[in-house]
Formats: sequence, C-alpha cells, structure tokens
Amino acid sequence: MENEELIKNVNIQQLAEEGNRIYGEIKHQYEPQQNGKFLAIEVETRSVYQGDTSSDAVEKARKIHPDKVFFVAKIGFSATEVLAELEAVHFQKSSITKVDFRRF
Repeated sequence: MENEELIKNVNIQQLAEEGNRIYGEIKHQYEPQQNGKFLAIEVETRSVYQGDTSSDAVEKARKIHPDKVFFVAKIGFSATEVLAELEAVHFQKSSITKVDFRRF
C-alpha cells in the first residue's frame, strides 16, 4: 500500500496521542544516552524501532510492519522543539513564508 493511502486510512490525532503516551512511558529507557536519535513506534503492538534518523527508524519499523503508519519521536526533544528545528531548516532551504511552530 502506498504511503498516501496508509495515511488517509489512519486517525492521525489518535496515532499522535497514543504514540506520545507510549513514548512518555518508555523515554526513560532512552534518555539521555540516546538523545538526538529517533524512535518509530507502532502503536497497536507498542513495537519500538530506533534509528540515527527518522527515516532510519521508520525503515526498520516498515520491514516488520509494512502496512502501518508510525509515531516518530526524537529522543530527548519535545514535539515543539522538533517542529521548531524543522521549521528553521525548511525556512533556510526555501522562500516560503516562515511559520513559527513554537507557538502551537
């Protein structure tokens, strides 16, 4: 199944809430030793896959769960910090109007 189709069939809000809850329960196993690395969490099975990048973590998870969408967390960082970092990188690479994700 294509990524776009997978995403259309998932309740993203529910995935985010459950993934964030699972991450909150397990983060002590990874922080601070693995800070900056990524976890892909398959929320139904609570399976966790670690990678140096988000793509690496998702690739590992997709080998086991090819038809799932994953919650991805950057170890040691809040969602706000990750969004702010992505926004800064995106703004540097494009001329699209800057959006300040930190206020959300």
